[in-house]
Amino acid sequence: MINSVCHSYPYYNSTNIDRSHYNLTSCLLPEAGRNFCIFDKEEVDYFVKQGEKALPVLADVLVRSNNEPQIVETLHVANKMADNGVKGLDKLYPYFARFNNTTSPNIQTYLAGIYRKTQVPDAFGPLVQMLIQNSMYPQQNKIFDPNEEIGGAILSYMSDRFRK
Repeated sequence: MINSVCHSYPYYNSTNIDRSHYNLTSCLLPEAGRNFCIFDKEEVDYFVKQGEKALPVLADVLVRSNNEPQIVETLHVANKMADNGVKGLDKLYPYFARFNNTTSPNIQTYLAGIYRKTQVPDAFGPLVQMLIQNSMYPQQNKIFDPNEEIGGAILSYMSDRFRK
């Protein structure tokens, strides 16, 4: 199942990730009265602990899924991996980029967080595009504002460039 997509992943090597109990399908999206997602901690921790070995699995989900909770959970795992300094996460940018034009505040927020941490140069333009899109077409009944994370990511890109 994984091999059909991940053979094109730049660092693909045969992975022994057990997906039988871990399918990245436990996410509960924010709702009225709760402005955050709920994840199965055991499932998220399982993938995060796999480190670089789990990247092909994440790539596979990002290529195939159209299920917002599953995409958000996969992005959450990638975000946690970025926090842990997992190498090679920046190589997933082509898989993340599939969602650069999304209007989902949940996906936008996680993408912005990942882009802020990985500092992939190609992600700066899509971040600006998200911010402009959200300003021109504000979402009604938002539970939270993704522009906070998007703006923070843009500022991070800019401040890191001035330090060099």
